[in-house]
Amino acid sequence: MVPPPRQRRATQVDIARRAGVSQATVSLVLSGGAVSDQIAESTRQAVLAAAAELGYSVNIAARSLKGGRNHLLGLYTFEPVFPTDQRDFYFPFLMGVEEETARQGYDLLLFSSVSSGDRAIYTGGVNRLKLADGCVLLGRNVRREELAELVREDFPFVFIGRRELPGAELSYVGADYVTATSDLVAELVRLGHRRILYLREPADTEPTRDREAGYRQGLAAAGIEVDESLIHELADPADLSPAFVGHWTGTAGVTAILVEPSEDNRLTTALDATSTAATMRFPDDCSIALLGDPPSWTPELRDWTRFSLPRADMARTAVQILVDLLGEPHGAARQVTLPCSFVPGDSIGPAPDRRWPR
Repeated sequence: MVPPPRQRRATQVDIARRAGVSQATVSLVLSGGAVSDQIAESTRQAVLAAAAELGYSVNIAARSLKGGRNHLLGLYTFEPVFPTDQRDFYFPFLMGVEEETARQGYDLLLFSSVSSGDRAIYTGGVNRLKLADGCVLLGRNVRREELAELVREDFPFVFIGRRELPGAELSYVGADYVTATSDLVAELVRLGHRRILYLREPADTEPTRDREAGYRQGLAAAGIEVDESLIHELADPADLSPAFVGHWTGTAGVTAILVEPSEDNRLTTALDATSTAATMRFPDDCSIALLGDPPSWTPELRDWTRFSLPRADMARTAVQILVDLLGEPHGAARQVTLPCSFVPGDSIGPAPDRRWPR
């Protein structure tokens, strides 16, 4: 007699289909504890009913974690940042997080998104990051309302990069853009430059505000009055053309330009095109320096003078702070700023004579 075929064990996918919810919601409900409390009661009951109907049995080892730690640290990014090349801007951040997480004896959980739309921490009102004990956050396009909700929940997180939130203190590890920018201004002044154009990002983010503060601080230290017309928003990095530079060096007497890097390669592409144009020579006609690292770097590109962020150290420090916060629930926010390093490059030199009043 042939025995009847063995019935397949029900899975969370089966429960999700029966209850008409996502698998993530099923996982959160079945995990129990504070995480499941975030689910609407009607949804939670529907999931539990579907699990009972299908004869789903909960993993005992997983249930033993209820109320305790999973010994998992999360890494969440507000935009796609996972690199395909070691020269990518975000690569040192990701390597630093991974290395320090392992050194601390934790496993790392990467939070990504299958959606092509805007990323969100909260899906259906549920904090997905609670699958981890705490999380390192990374990215430029920050959802402030989600940060506020994480603070309200007292969920442990550390941001890589300085971030501000009205009415709250956030833990972060930032780069000292103020000092690095001020030092670049001082170097240009030492080379004889007095008319220094600052091309800033249009968005009023913390890194941009810090760079502008450094620009003003550097000029003040040199005894140079700030000319507000020389603080210019560069809406499109592709606008940085020979004609654009020629306008400022000719009409406004500019001899040096400080440029805030963009999120993509349009800036470095425009800089390369401008530097190879017959009408403009760097640094002979004008000096140019970047206020940070470009989004990616290849040996073929010119070695622009710039300062570089301590990306791997920022990431490692963020993980260390996060682990400390896990050991001190309800502890005060930790805020650390690390120095940047000057990269001499070959794009700045002595100021040409513009015969401009000094």
